[in-house]
Amino acid sequence: MQAIGRVSQHRIAYGDEVIVFSLRRQQSRAETHVAIHVEPDARVLVDAPDTAPLAEVLAAVKKRARWISQHVSAAKARLAHVLPREYVSGESLHYLGRRYRLKVVVDASSKTQARMRGAFISVTTPEQAPATIRRTLDAWYRQRAREVFADRLAVVSAPLRWVKQLPSTRLQFMTVQWGSCSPLGRITLNPLLVKAPRECIDYVLLHELCHLLHHNHSPNFYRTLDRHMPSWRAVKEKLDNMAEEIFRI
Repeated sequence: MQAIGRVSQHRIAYGDEVIVFSLRRQQSRAETHVAIHVEPDARVLVDAPDTAPLAEVLAAVKKRARWISQHVSAAKARLAHVLPREYVSGESLHYLGRRYRLKVVVDASSKTQARMRGAFISVTTPEQAPATIRRTLDAWYRQRAREVFADRLAVVSAPLRWVKQLPSTRLQFMTVQWGSCSPLGRITLNPLLVKAPRECIDYVLLHELCHLLHHNHSPNFYRTLDRHMPSWRAVKEKLDNMAEEIFRI
């Protein structure tokens, strides 16, 4: 989620498997620590200092090959059970961690719009067109995200001494990422994150705000995260376990 320099693709053998990973070089990463991540879509990402020899990076990946293999297999197993949406009434949708049902109302005389009504997120549309319904839901989630993120950003940033003023933010739909922080301190957030519980939203916001202080995933970064959200690991796991459903299209 921090500023990334060069990115290259590599692979190592683990038994009968081949582990493919993206190596992301970080100029601001002073420590020699190599961080390994398995994303919800089963991609393997490795963050390393720009000065770390490739041989050392490969050795670090090989050392954790078993852990990587297990997490990649688990991610692929979860993805296998996620079916694409048809955008018809009765499908399950999420908002702020709660489950809702999609209700599609076809009315040739009405304009296309989405609104929440009780346990339903209702989409009124002149025609039963999945692409139109999806665009309408995307716009609804984007508007909700803009409001929720602005509110939570103010709350999460309040106790952070290094945040003198709220950073500029923008929304961008992304397929595997919750957010990012540019070298200039601009935070990009995925509107789909508004589907997750508030504590998960707060975690992502705090993660990106910590990058304003530490532009890397160094031990200092994680110490800062620990200090302001001691339970962040459990919250992250909760969010990761919801990722397939949240990113489902």
